[in-house]
Amino acid sequence: MDAAEIAVRCCIAGGGPAGMMLGFLLARAGNPVLVLEKHADFLRDFRGDTIHPSTLEVMHELELLDEFLRRPHQEVKTLGAQIGDEFLQIADFRHLPTHCRFIAFMPQWDFLDFLAEQAKRYPGFQLRMEAEVRELIVEGERVTGVRATTRDGELEVSADLVVAADGRHSTVRERAGLDVIDLGAPMDVLWMRLSRRSDDPGQTLGRVDAGRIFVMLNRGEYWQCAFVIPKGGHDEICRRGLTALREEIAGLVPHFHDRVDELSDWSDVKLLSVAVDRLRVWHRPGLLCIGDAAHAMSPIGGVGINLAVQDAVAAANILAPSLLRGAVSEQDLRAVQRRREFPTRATQRLQVALQKRVIGRVLASSGKISPPLLLRLFGWMPFLRRLPARVIGLGFRPEHLSASASA
Repeated sequence: MDAAEIAVRCCIAGGGPAGMMLGFLLARAGNPVLVLEKHADFLRDFRGDTIHPSTLEVMHELELLDEFLRRPHQEVKTLGAQIGDEFLQIADFRHLPTHCRFIAFMPQWDFLDFLAEQAKRYPGFQLRMEAEVRELIVEGERVTGVRATTRDGELEVSADLVVAADGRHSTVRERAGLDVIDLGAPMDVLWMRLSRRSDDPGQTLGRVDAGRIFVMLNRGEYWQCAFVIPKGGHDEICRRGLTALREEIAGLVPHFHDRVDELSDWSDVKLLSVAVDRLRVWHRPGLLCIGDAAHAMSPIGGVGINLAVQDAVAAANILAPSLLRGAVSEQDLRAVQRRREFPTRATQRLQVALQKRVIGRVLASSGKISPPLLLRLFGWMPFLRRLPARVIGLGFRPEHLSASASA
C-alpha cells in the first residue's frame, strides 16, 4: 500500500514543549506547519511540570497569560532546602522583573493541551497524534522531509524545514548523524508521588542528608517527589527491595512514615536516567534540532522545559520570515544555534559544576552534612536569594517575541 503524502513549510517531529510552542508560533505567523507526536495523548507521568517566569512572560506577550493561569496550577514564590539539621531559603522569585514572579506547577499535559488548543485556531496548523517519525528524506545533502508511521498507515511528508523536537532520545538527530557531546551526570532520579495532607509544610523544598537527596514538589493534592540516587544505582535499590526504599524515604521525611506504603509496587516508582549532553552542530541543510533533541539538561532547577520553550521562541523569531518565503538557509539555522548556544552552554556548565561539587559529593558522603558557606550566605543575606531566582526563573538569555514572528 502506498504511503499518504503531504507537503508543508515546516514539519516538527515531537509534540513536547519545544515542538508545540514552535508549531503554534509558526502557524500564528502564517506558515503551514505539521507536528507529529508519536503518542496517542500528552498524558505521561513525571514529565517536567515547572513553568518558569520566562515562559509565563512569553504567554503574557502572546496575550494568553490570564487564560493560561485559569488552568489548575500551584504557584511557588520561594525555594528552600533542609540540609542536615538546618533549613535554608535559597531562591526568592518575588523580585523578578516579570509579570509573574513565581514558578507555576502545572501538569505538562495541561500545558501542551493549552498550546494545541491555541495553535488549532490557525488554519495552517496540523497536529497528528500516534505519528512516529522513522526516517528522513534526503536529496543530495539536504533533508527534504520525513517518513512516519501513523495509525492510518505510512505517511510521507515533504517540508522546506524539518525540526527535531523529539526529546533526548531523538530518532531524528540519530538519523541525521549529528555529533553528540556527552557531559556526564553522577546521578539518576526516582520519581514518585505521595499524598499531601493539610498539615504538611506548604513549601516546595529539598532534603539533603548523608548520601541522600529528596526533593518534594507541592502539587496541591499530592507531593511529586524525586529521590536522587547515584548513577547506575537503580539495580541495587531494587535488589534491596521496596520496603527498604520506603524506610529510607521515611527516615529522610519523618512525616511521610504513615504514607510511604502508598508505594505499593515498583510501577509506582519511575526511573529517570539523567543525561547532560548537547549537539556540536544543531543543524544540517533542511534540518534543525531544538529542545532536548539539541541539548539534554539535568533536572537541576527544573529548567529543561523552559530552555525548550526559549529555543522555540528564538527559532520562530529567526525562521518565520524565511519560511514564509519558502527559503530557509543554512545561515538561518546557524543563527538559531548562535542565539541559543550561549544560554545552553552556560546552564549546562552550572549544572555540571553543581553535579560534581555538590550532588556527587553528597551522594558519596557517609558523614554528617552541613550547608556550605555559600548557602549559609543565602540564609544570612536575603537579597542574595535573588541571584538563583534569576538564573532559575529567567535563565541566561530569556527570549521575547519579535514582530517577525507575529501574526
